Formats: sequence, structure tokens, C-alpha cells
Amino acid sequence: MNNYEENKKLTVLFNQGLLKRIECIETRNLGDSDPIIASLEYDSRQVKSGSLYFALVGLHKDGHVFIANAIERGAVVVVHQALLPDYNGRVVYIRVKDSRFSMSAIAASFYGFPSEKLRCVGVTGTEGKSTTVFLIWQLLRMSGRSAGFVSTVQASAGGDPEDNMEHQTTPEATVVHKRLAQMLDNGAEFAVLEASSHGLSPKTNRLGDVVFTAGVMTNVTHEHLEFHGNWEQYRSDKANLFRNLRVERGFGVANADDPSYAYFAAATDKPVHTYSMKPSSCADLSLLRIQSSANGAAYTVRVKETDECIEIQDNLPGAFNAGNVMAALLTVSKLLAAPLREVAALVPGLQPVRGRMTAIRKGQPFEVIVDYAHTPSSFQTIFPPLRERVKRRVISLFGSPGERDVKKRPEQGRIAALYSDIVILADEDPRGEDPMSILEEIAAGAPNRKRDHDLFLIPNRPLAIRKAFSLARAGDAVLLLGKGHENSIIYADGPVPYDEITEAEKALAELTQ
Repeated sequence: MNNYEENKKLTVLFNQGLLKRIECIETRNLGDSDPIIASLEYDSRQVKSGSLYFALVGLHKDGHVFIANAIERGAVVVVHQALLPDYNGRVVYIRVKDSRFSMSAIAASFYGFPSEKLRCVGVTGTEGKSTTVFLIWQLLRMSGRSAGFVSTVQASAGGDPEDNMEHQTTPEATVVHKRLAQMLDNGAEFAVLEASSHGLSPKTNRLGDVVFTAGVMTNVTHEHLEFHGNWEQYRSDKANLFRNLRVERGFGVANADDPSYAYFAAATDKPVHTYSMKPSSCADLSLLRIQSSANGAAYTVRVKETDECIEIQDNLPGAFNAGNVMAALLTVSKLLAAPLREVAALVPGLQPVRGRMTAIRKGQPFEVIVDYAHTPSSFQTIFPPLRERVKRRVISLFGSPGERDVKKRPEQGRIAALYSDIVILADEDPRGEDPMSILEEIAAGAPNRKRDHDLFLIPNRPLAIRKAFSLARAGDAVLLLGKGHENSIIYADGPVPYDEITEAEKALAELTQ
């Protein structure tokens, strides 16, 4: 049984080593009454009797304001970074340099250091993370091994996957370690985690105390510069996954085609295995040929170590998924010390991720595809092969998130206009920004398009989808991008329930009424 299921005494949890790790500045009432900690919470509304409450400084709210509420609800310990106007004699206060940074080490200790007892795999990259996590998890399970995973789309504590109801790729550290502990309790041997740049950054430290056996890098392109400040810092934060490969049999897996491959390989002293979509590559796995369709792809992969070629058939729409499959094959083969051909034989049984190149078929004479692509690089990955395959028109619909990287907006517009016959711009989590202003910034990248002819700005996404379907003709392909698996659209007043696949199915049904 893990520590989180037992009542833990504060003096056991907060030893001197942990206090140093969390950069403790001072304590109050520590050791006086040895309160029992029942849970770790950073949302005062979730606090209950016996909780430890982290007062976090957020973008819009400061958790220090809610300390009194947390205590009223039953918090017995408060971790904070600001000086407080008053202190409750019945509560233990731990003042640290950064409340959010402290969550990682405290959570790891509270839940009994679960990552040390699992073989953890982290997957980072601008694109392909969720799919690669899901493929690795499936291959492990199909190989007869028990595993859990956490991704943007779904999570599993060792059993069947459940949908991720948050718009957060890597959860806060308290959630990460709780889920790892649950996996361990359920008999899991492996844990596969989607490791976002935010999660790997010291600013959040969400993965700072996770012990990784393997790290996977899919690619590094332009994204999240509003958080990291510049591309160099973005790449460096992602490379923390490779820097933290410290277990004896640790290893990395990296995309040899990516310009940052050498940077990631140099970040660790562990072996780094590579894959490539180029026939002439010297990578451990290289793609020799591929034939893709709307239902999947057939391809030949060369294995450098054995100098053999393996024929692979997958059921994953999108030729680019061959790269994700190769990353997963390398990872699982090395984890299990299994012949690659043996693992590759399992590929036909792999299921795609919901909202990733998901085809919707309701009897309509045109294709409808839902995908999460929301960056210029993901557009460059998805559009060219689709443009080559679709014989008639491509109609693309997408937006760009508010309060996030603004530099990518005109570039999204440029790439979509290059490969699409009709471009429709719609809301994609505008948050506190003016929705139409975001769409205008995207449209600036397509100055040669004529408004209301082959370029439409329709903020209301359900209406935009219906416009796209009304324009579609037999043989066309309608590509709905940016929302994928997500279950809401975030506006200034908060999230509004929304499911792209359900909305598309509803709109298609209306066409036949």
C-alpha cells in the first residue's frame, strides 16, 4: 500500500531534506502538533479536513487570497511564498521561494515516490506527443505488460482509458504523482507520460521529481513562446526530459530528421536511438517507402541493427503517423529487450487517438476529418499529403487560441491558404481576446484570398462547420482543425461545452433532413 493511502504525520513528510528541496524560507508551528495530512490541494474549493493547501500565484488569480477559505474548509498546512498578514496558531505554515515549484517534491514524498518503482517513459515534442504516448501504451499492453498513461486526450491508471476533461497536457505535480501511485497500486509496471514544455519547465516543475527510464522526442518547432519567452528556452525546457535520464538503463528515442536531434542527444549521457522518415537516413529505423489512404498506411521500414526490412500496416490515418509508430516501436523494443520485428507484428492492432485525423462518415459524399493540428509545423505535416491525395477541393476550418503565441497566427493562415481551396476561420479558445481580432490576424497571412468567396471569418464554430459542409461537394475533403478531442471552447467568461466530432456529426445529419 502506498503512503498516500495512509495517514501521514507532518514531521515524517517534512524532513530536513525535503525542506531544502522545496527551498523553504521559514516554518511556523511545524512540529508542535503533528497534524495528519489527508490530501494535497491547490484549489481552495477542493480543500477538505486535513488538506495541505498550496497558495499558488496564477495568471489571473492569487491563491494567497484564498488561504482563509482553505483553512475554514479544513486545511491543516499551508504552503505559501508571500508574507501573510496573520497566522492561525492551529495551522502549520511553510513559506517557500515558489509555491508551485515546491509541489513536485512534496507530492513525490506524500505519494511514496511512485516513479521510482515504475519504469516511466516521457514523450515530448511540438507534435505527435499524445499519439506516441497512446501507441507506446497499447504496444506494452499488447505485449502482455501492465501499464498506465497520461496524455492530453486520455489517461489510464492501469485499466481502460478515460477522457482527459482538462485542457492541460501535463497535469500539476500533485496530480501526476497521485496518478503514478494509482498505477502502482493497480499493478502497473510502466507509466507513459506526455511531457509538455510547460511540464518540463522549472517554472511549473510538474515533472521535476519524476524518475524517467526513457525519453522520446518527436520534433521541436514554433510553439508556446508566450510562456517560454523565446524558441531557445522552449527547446531547452523540452530537453530537460533527456537531461533527467538518470536511471542505469535509461535511454532516449529521437526523430533524426529534426534539426534539434543533436541538441537532445547531447543533453544526456544515455544512448539515444533514432528514427527517420527519409530512406537515405542512417537512423536506427528509417522509412523506405509508404502508401497511405484515408484508412491507414502500408510502409517498409529498414532496421539498421539487423540490416533487415520490415513491412508494416497500420490503421492510423495520415502518412505522418509512420513516424509516431517508429518512435513507439523503438521505445517498446528497448524497454522489453524484444526483437523489433516481434513488436512490429502488433502494429495492425493499434487504435488511433480520438480527434487525431479522425474520419467522420455519415453517408455524405465528401470527406470530413477532425484533427488537433494547431501549429504551423503541424499544418505543414498534415496539408501536403492530404492535398496530394484529395483529387477535388480541400476546405479547411481552424482558429488560433487567445492569450497564447500570436506570432503563429498569420503563418497558420499562409499555410492553410497555400494548400486549401477554401479557408474558414472560427473560434478556438479565444479566452479574453476579441474573437474576430484573432481571426483577422490569421487572415493577414492570406492576403490574396477574397472574403466571403474563398475566405470566411465566422467566429461561431458550429455555424462555421455548417458553412463548410454547405460548400462541400462530392469528392471534396473538409478538414476541421485545432479542437480535436477537446470538450469545450474557452471564452472570457469560461469554458463552454463543445465536442468537435459530435458537432460535425450533428451538422451532417442536418444536411439529410
